[in-house]
Amino acid sequence: MLSPPPRIVSAPRKMLHFSHMQESLSPLAWRKAATLGVPALSKALAVEPEQGLSPAVAAARLVSHGQNAIPTAHRSAGAIMRRQFESPFIWLLIAASGIAFATGEPVDASMIALFTLINTTLGFTQEYRAERAVQSLLTLWEDKCHVRRGGTVQRIPTKDIVPGDIVRLQAGDRIPADVRFLSARDLTVNESVLTGESLDVTKVAEPQQKEPAEYSDAGNMGFFGTSVLTGEADAMVIATGVHASLGEIATLTQSAKTESSFEKEIASFSGFILKTVIVTLAFMFAINVGIKGLGRVQELLLFSIALTVGVIPEALPVVATMALSRGAQRMAARKVVVKRLSAINDLGSIDVLCTDKTGTITENRMNVADVRATDADACLRYATLASSFIGETGKQQNNAFDLALWQHASPALRAEAKAVKKIAEVPFDPVHRVNAVLVQDGERVAILRGSTEEVLKRCARPDDELAIGRWVAERGLTGNRVIAVACKASEGEKTLHDANGYRFMGLVSFHDPIKRDSMAAVKKARELGVRIKILTGDSRETAGAVAAQLHLIADPTKTITGAEFDALDALGQHAALDEYAVFARMNPVQKFTVLQLLKEKNVVGFLGEGFNDAPGLKIAHVGLAVDSASDISREAADVILLGKGLGVIFDGIEEGRRTFANTIKYLRITLASNFGNFYSVAIASFFIPFLPMLPLQILLLNLLTDLPMITIAADTAGSDELQSPSKYDARQIIFMATILGIVSSAFDFATFAIFVRFGAGELQSTWFTVSALTEIALFYSLRTVHPFWRATRPPWSIMLLTGLAAFASIALPFTAFGQQVFHFVRPLPRYALIGTALVAGYFVATETVKLWLTRGPATRAAALVVVPGNGRKG
Repeated sequence: MLSPPPRIVSAPRKMLHFSHMQESLSPLAWRKAATLGVPALSKALAVEPEQGLSPAVAAARLVSHGQNAIPTAHRSAGAIMRRQFESPFIWLLIAASGIAFATGEPVDASMIALFTLINTTLGFTQEYRAERAVQSLLTLWEDKCHVRRGGTVQRIPTKDIVPGDIVRLQAGDRIPADVRFLSARDLTVNESVLTGESLDVTKVAEPQQKEPAEYSDAGNMGFFGTSVLTGEADAMVIATGVHASLGEIATLTQSAKTESSFEKEIASFSGFILKTVIVTLAFMFAINVGIKGLGRVQELLLFSIALTVGVIPEALPVVATMALSRGAQRMAARKVVVKRLSAINDLGSIDVLCTDKTGTITENRMNVADVRATDADACLRYATLASSFIGETGKQQNNAFDLALWQHASPALRAEAKAVKKIAEVPFDPVHRVNAVLVQDGERVAILRGSTEEVLKRCARPDDELAIGRWVAERGLTGNRVIAVACKASEGEKTLHDANGYRFMGLVSFHDPIKRDSMAAVKKARELGVRIKILTGDSRETAGAVAAQLHLIADPTKTITGAEFDALDALGQHAALDEYAVFARMNPVQKFTVLQLLKEKNVVGFLGEGFNDAPGLKIAHVGLAVDSASDISREAADVILLGKGLGVIFDGIEEGRRTFANTIKYLRITLASNFGNFYSVAIASFFIPFLPMLPLQILLLNLLTDLPMITIAADTAGSDELQSPSKYDARQIIFMATILGIVSSAFDFATFAIFVRFGAGELQSTWFTVSALTEIALFYSLRTVHPFWRATRPPWSIMLLTGLAAFASIALPFTAFGQQVFHFVRPLPRYALIGTALVAGYFVATETVKLWLTRGPATRAAALVVVPGNGRKG
């Protein structure tokens, strides 16, 4: 038998007295609440439904339970500034500045301090701007809702709702807390932001026989943030704030701590450099004291400053910030907004992208796919007439099936449907999985629509029942959803509830179409070396079929559900991550677990939009959300997509790799040059009675050569640098710097050998110019792994600045300013000829070593370039 329309259920009129329970009252778990009848529910929450809470009791509960809001984490400006001093480079520069000041070199100390100030200011500005967006979560709680208190219905702020409040809901309302429905009339709710399920859900008021396992199983519960599509209801609030479903998810989101992959790698790299500098300085200092005695300690301290400043890539934060800012601007032009700049580099390192299905891969709208019926037009006509909006003026299509049928209908059928009078209706309910409508269609006709199995039970068995079953199964494997349609002549509403006598009309198949760009995006993902995994709350059949259509999997049944994943032990779960690309019926905690496990061996991106996705967005290396996502998801995300779809994500990944390639160029070039100078000066100190270059001259050299390096963010990147995920690997970069540093040192020693006999001023001035020109030459060699003449032409900005740096390094020793401030000596003409020969020889040697490393064994190639995929965790 068809069940009658849900009746309004209320508690007995006898007044309930629960004042003694107020102090110990706790929020009611939603699973337990789903099984309770109204009397037991009222007793548990100490409220009389027809009266609601009294103002005094509500006020007391607001004090004890707190506002219906979620506290958000907030970092102060001071905390953000303190974070800038966590870099070892910063402390090394601060120490060098202090030593310079203490030894009577205020100019050196001031210049070092200036570099430190620039770096910390840039970092602080970037993070502080991002932090200002954190409080946007509070806008979730600024609306109002209708609540029955003291026997009257009032409109109060959502944040003032407490457990036990009776709220009144109607179409268009957002459910303000976790509630248990006390009455429900034609009530449908969109829960896609919570469950990921694309279909709307019909809600009822009757208690359930057993506790639901998932949100989607709770047919008499409403959850915060979901929205009422049709009908009306009275509901009792069972949990608010941090105790509600959204509160639990938000708390999990806030507790999720993840460090940027980019930040971790830079920290590792900085630590390695710091250890190298300290060990070398300690060794050099001890040897020099042993050889030259304690009488020259002050000179050795100045010497240590020169070495420290010479090896530190102090412009790295500036270069990285400029590269990331440029990348952010380019991505904004592609409708991708970056909230956290370092997420751009993380995007380039992604090797696994996890995404929901609904609204991202598919359109999140149903279309009529095909019809199986003797008379297809009649089947579609009756299916359309069974829509709940038929005959009600101004009422719109209220669920995905109705909307699809209406859009598929011809103008003539639409006009006819609007003219049909609806006499009675039994709404769809999740137990019987059918709905019935009695219409005046010339004669009175009862139309039945719903699950194929349930509809066939109410019809005379068709001759082709087996063929019908095969047809439905085939559509299920393609991800389509099927409804069956039947009808019968009827004299009145009583026959509507009579389950017998229906005539089977046929089947209608619906599908949620895949977005146009999804197939191209999956293809591009393969080209970029990124694996896609679908984490969805939708059914395994639908998710598997979509994945198969996209060629993510060959077998649409090759899926795993959240419950099956939970049942595995730790080894089984790790194996499942490698084996499956589709995870269906996933709740927020299960998604969170999958992302945590994936992060152990991969750089993970996660695309989500519902508030149930917020914890996953927070813990992923890169969280991505569309601009229409829930507020909490947009808050948790690192990147906001102004258009739904996967295509823009892979554009962003490509941009991230371009930014990475340009940042790594700076490290390759600067460290190769700096390490060469570092070891040259350290070794020369044992044999030369004066410093080969003064600390102030080294600072000037770094300034001149770093200036064009800063513009490297605008450099081009070859296609081979964009093909696969790349990551910083300190050991590879240092190994490359050491090999090329040896080449640099060889030419440094040649310079020392030639010019040491001419005196300190001549050696320092000539080596300054030669060092600047060789570093510029090194830039044009190492900006490509190919021979330099095959490289793409650098932008005009880079050629201009490298030209200016070269000119300044040659001209300064000839000027009075350079001689007075930086202690240069005017070089003789023959020195320029020797210096030119040294620079030319260095460039040829560097090109030769580069090509040897590139064309040799893979280990040598990896030393020169961070080969795509090298350095991946695990």
